[in-house]
Amino acid sequence: MLLRLAPGRRLLSCRARILQCRSMKTENTARSASVLSAFRSICGEDGVSLGEAVREQHGRDESVHRCCPPDVVLFPRCVEEVSALAKICSRHSLPIIPFGTGTGLEGGVSAVMGGICFSLRNMDQVLDLHQEDFDVTVEPGVTRKGLNSYLRGTGLWFPVDPGADASLCGMAATSASGTNAVRYGTMRENVLNLEVVLADGSVLHTAGKGRRPRKTAAGYNLTNLWVGSEGTLGIITKATLRLYGIPEATVAAVCSFPSVQAAVDSTVQILQMGVPVARIEFLDDVMMDACNRFSALSYAVAPSLFLEFHGSEGSLEEQVKAAEDITQYNGGSGFQWAKDAETRERLWKARHDAWYASLALRPGCKAYATDVCVPLSRLPQILVETKEDLIESRLTGPIVGHVGDGNFHCLMVVDPDDPEELHRVHLFVERLARRALSMDGTCTGEHGVGLGKRALLCEETGPVAVQVMQRLKDALDPRNLMNPGKILLPKEL
Repeated sequence: MLLRLAPGRRLLSCRARILQCRSMKTENTARSASVLSAFRSICGEDGVSLGEAVREQHGRDESVHRCCPPDVVLFPRCVEEVSALAKICSRHSLPIIPFGTGTGLEGGVSAVMGGICFSLRNMDQVLDLHQEDFDVTVEPGVTRKGLNSYLRGTGLWFPVDPGADASLCGMAATSASGTNAVRYGTMRENVLNLEVVLADGSVLHTAGKGRRPRKTAAGYNLTNLWVGSEGTLGIITKATLRLYGIPEATVAAVCSFPSVQAAVDSTVQILQMGVPVARIEFLDDVMMDACNRFSALSYAVAPSLFLEFHGSEGSLEEQVKAAEDITQYNGGSGFQWAKDAETRERLWKARHDAWYASLALRPGCKAYATDVCVPLSRLPQILVETKEDLIESRLTGPIVGHVGDGNFHCLMVVDPDDPEELHRVHLFVERLARRALSMDGTCTGEHGVGLGKRALLCEETGPVAVQVMQRLKDALDPRNLMNPGKILLPKEL
């Protein structure tokens, strides 16, 4: 039967069989009495789980990719245990999949070749806080909200906000960002140092052990090599992060526009004027209508901007006045602003409820967020073309974006039991990514490559760049044990 397949399908079938055999061999090795005994001797009986429910929980994230559970889940308590466990995996050629909180959106925790999941939730300490230096070192079990709760009363905060209460080391691994990136940058700009356990169990400090300068020109930038590496080069076990002073005052504002172009023009002009806007979010008319229905609001069903300003009491009036003048010049209307926390929360309710409002458009369906980023000047064109594509494809996909840096998401609402619709979504997502690439953008602004965008990575960066990435991977992980199958396509067998 195999001989009747076309050459391409025959190769894929052979590759699938080889990978299946490898996975079965990995499972047998991972669950052998000697290996399990070695694991338990390091992290205790409670630190090793073979339970089906636990394995399935650690084999999926928030993406649409199917669950691929690991063979064993380990719960190390310190970097020494992570290192010792990694050495056992290395000795037996067992794949290693790091796991933080499972809030990723590109299948980054799927154990596509079986192996061992390192669940890092028990490593949840804030280790070193230097208030006068505006930095802190955390373990991988510390989440964004957990850190900011710890910092309460210090006058400091960590502003990178991807929406989910994600692990900070996981955020570093995926180069996460979010609504505050236009003012405070992404994880790439806010990580000073990382402690990483490599595939052979050795421990690396990317900027030198204990070092935390605000800048350095010493050698290769290893820290940024691991930011965005998605667990494919090592397990991040500590992260030293920049902190910021909590602003004296915060003001939020919302404004609607006659067109996408007018909203983007206002954004560009606000940034050009040097207004230090902290957040500037875009919601299209479909999204605004969904939010009105979901939250019983009465916003105009039109392209809208949600803004937030941080600063001193005196400076905020100037910022808001400048922004209001610019939006009115571009045809903006219904400009509302709020200073106290309760009114700000009410004003931003449409943005905060966007995900749930999208789901409410089709009860019983699932949501999937796309993620592309283009230069600001190309944003109106790609938004218009994307909306046309959604209509032609008969798909539901309200649009929300971090318009200050050209990043936007279609919140695709899809019936997971409808294969034909899932296929249309898949084709749409590919077209959207290639549309962004054709406009000098990227196929992923903040979610990462994971499983779904490996082919697009080659189109974006070119074959030479991918070859260099593969050589780095081969040098650091020659047996492809670290989160195999992510970022880079499998080598030809």
